[in-house]
Amino acid sequence: MRDTTITAASLLPVDKTLGIVLAALLLAAVLVSARYHLGAVTGAKRWRQIAFAGGRAAVQLAAVSVVITYVIRSLWALTAFLLLMFATAVRTAGRRLTSDGSWWLTAVPIAAATAPVVAALLLTGLVPLKGIALIPIAGILLGGALTATVLAGRRALDELTQRRGEVEAALSLGFLDRDARLEVVRPAASDAQLPGLDQTRTVGLVTLPGAFVGVLLGGASPLTAGAVQLFVLIALMAVQAAAVALTVELVASGLLHRPAR
Repeated sequence: MRDTTITAASLLPVDKTLGIVLAALLLAAVLVSARYHLGAVTGAKRWRQIAFAGGRAAVQLAAVSVVITYVIRSLWALTAFLLLMFATAVRTAGRRLTSDGSWWLTAVPIAAATAPVVAALLLTGLVPLKGIALIPIAGILLGGALTATVLAGRRALDELTQRRGEVEAALSLGFLDRDARLEVVRPAASDAQLPGLDQTRTVGLVTLPGAFVGVLLGGASPLTAGAVQLFVLIALMAVQAAAVALTVELVASGLLHRPAR
C-alpha cells in the first residue's frame, strides 16, 4: 500500500518556485497598498513598510534558522536567545506607542503577561526545558503579548488625545487623575482582545492556525494537534488579557505617554 503521508517538505518545498511565489505575493501587497494609498495620514507610506517588512522577515528567518541549530544545544545560549526575543518585542512595542523615554515601560505588560505562563508550563512539565520546544512556545506567547500591548496602548493613547475634554470634566467632578483617564481609555483599549477572541471562537470553522498545522505535519494525530492548538489559544488569551490590563494601567497612571504637543 502506497504511503500517502504528507510532510512539511512535500507540502512546501524550499526551492526556486517558492521564492518566486513569495516575491509575487509581496509585490501584490505593495502594489495594492500603493494604489489605494493605504496607511496613516502622516508618516511612512504603508507600501514601503510592507516591502521593508517582507525583506526583513526573509533575512531574519534565514538567520534565525541557522542560530536555532546552535541555540538548542546550550542552556545559556537558549536563555540569551529568549532574552533577545523579549528585548526585540519591547523595542517594537515601545516604538509603535511613543517616541519619548517611556517606551521601555512596554516591558512590563510583555514580561508580566508572558513569564508566569512560561514558568507554569516548565514547572508542570507540559513544556520541557529544551530549545526545540521552548523557543516556539515562548515566541507565540511573546508575539501575543506584543500585539495586545501595541493595540491596547495605541487605542488608549489615541483616546486620551481625542477625548481630553472628558478627562478634564471628570477631574472637575472630583475624580482622581488615574480614575479619570481609566474611564476614557479602558473601553477602547479592551478591543485589543478581539483578534484573540475571534481566532479562538472560529478555530476549526474558519481557520486552522499554525500550531495545529505544524503538529499535524510533524506526524501527530489530528486529536493531538487539536489539543496542542487549544492549549496555545487558551494560553494566548490569558497572556493577552494580562497584557491589555497592564497596558491600560500604565496609560491611566500617566507612566506610559506620548510627548506633549
